Amino acid sequence: MKVQSQIADINTATGVMRTYIHRPVGGKPSADGKFPTVLFYSEIFQQTGPIESAAKIIASHGYVVLVPEVFHELNPIGTVLAYDDAGRDKGNADKAAKDVQGYDTDNQAMIAFIKQQDWYDGNIGAMGFCIGGHLAFRAALQPEIKSTACFYATDLHSMTIPNKPGQHSMERLSDITGELLMIWGKQDNHIPTAGRTQVYNKLTEANLTFTWHEFNAQHAFMRDGDERYDAQTAMLCYQLALNLFSRTM
Repeated sequence: MKVQSQIADINTATGVMRTYIHRPVGGKPSADGKFPTVLFYSEIFQQTGPIESAAKIIASHGYVVLVPEVFHELNPIGTVLAYDDAGRDKGNADKAAKDVQGYDTDNQAMIAFIKQQDWYDGNIGAMGFCIGGHLAFRAALQPEIKSTACFYATDLHSMTIPNKPGQHSMERLSDITGELLMIWGKQDNHIPTAGRTQVYNKLTEANLTFTWHEFNAQHAFMRDGDERYDAQTAMLCYQLALNLFSRTM
């Protein structure tokens, strides 16, 4: 399907959050004008070119995809950070500055917005890369989220995102009711083998419904244009996510 894009400025508990909406146009699944929705969470750099392209890939398969500015409280509207040392330092500083519970109110605001739209068909999922993989996991705490695809989710195995006791994402596994898809690169220097094992064991102990995939790939292997990009593996991973969404939504 072709994709059309628009912008929505959504009011949240911590300020206005610019959200980029990518919608499919034409094709049999849109006969009634309604689609399942995917909340798509970016890396620390927000909606860069590769993130926009990835969101449009999902949208072109018949999903309305919302990409929020994840650090909207900390930057002017429309901020996109560069893939360089300065952008990385700023993004990591923003990650350290935002309380994890701010993502919960962001998710609640987006879900409330979605429910008011005439294209909403009653189904919502989530997806994200890097910190966005963690934020997609965080979105899964919301009861409306039916399925979530997490790509090399950082900070799940650590306590490095600011939070109050008992509020870290891995301490709230009982809130997750949907299916999870967990995708990792075995050569990811941000998420060591011990960290992945820790996450796997906790998900298993919590008796969550999830699938687990590890590829011989580095961090950011889904990012088109990066030297670590693995196009063949990325294609497989998009198919895994689309399979998840088609089965659950």
